[in-house]
Amino acid sequence: MTKNSSSINYHEAMEYSLEPLIIHSNHKILYINHAAEEFFRATKEEVIGASPLDIFQETSKAAIKERIESAYEQPAEVIEETVYRMDGTTVDVELYCHPLLVGETKAIQSSVKDISKRREAEEKQKEMVRAINELSATIVPLLSGIAVLPLVGSIDEVRANHLLEDVPSKAKNQGVNCLIIDFSGTYKLDSIVTESLFKISGVLSMLGIQSIITGLRPELALSAIQLGVTLDSISKMSTVKDALYSLGMEYNERPII
Repeated sequence: MTKNSSSINYHEAMEYSLEPLIIHSNHKILYINHAAEEFFRATKEEVIGASPLDIFQETSKAAIKERIESAYEQPAEVIEETVYRMDGTTVDVELYCHPLLVGETKAIQSSVKDISKRREAEEKQKEMVRAINELSATIVPLLSGIAVLPLVGSIDEVRANHLLEDVPSKAKNQGVNCLIIDFSGTYKLDSIVTESLFKISGVLSMLGIQSIITGLRPELALSAIQLGVTLDSISKMSTVKDALYSLGMEYNERPII
């Protein structure tokens, strides 16, 4: 095995690697492979001899310089950065570097991974989550002064906190006197989420808004009890229809908005 590994042409292995690789020492680039030429849109001749710091934004250079110094002794942690190509365009990358000997000279090999597509997908995911959170806090008017908050799908801690922060103010601004909070379309509620959701009723009460909980399944009721959430002071109905019938009698069936 030792004999076989010693015969490997590592320069050739680096040159044909699909991952952009840069070797540098004392803040001078000694070598880049073909993948790095394509990635940075530059030839070896244009890059070799330049400082590896040149590809970084000014705000990052101090931290990168410190990171390079430490990487002469041990591999540095993988980080994410925005770097410049030779044509002035920027790209989000994942960087990893480790110590390397070039003859007797201490050097560093840095590998670069383009993560711009991943970042774009993450941003789209965040936008989708924000849209879902906004929709999940939609209060639907039913009768004069009466509205329903339909809770649908899986509700995680982030979404539950968004509801707690957003729903009371929306209900107040929309002139809601009574809000029906319907749990019939929800699933996968953990204890933290359940606690946040039931807090909505308490906040609404402080704003002078009556709340009625509907569609509460046995497991959700049990979870609330285990958390010490008191449901005695909260009106509960089996369905939204039952709640509307009860409120219709109280409000003399005011016309639908």
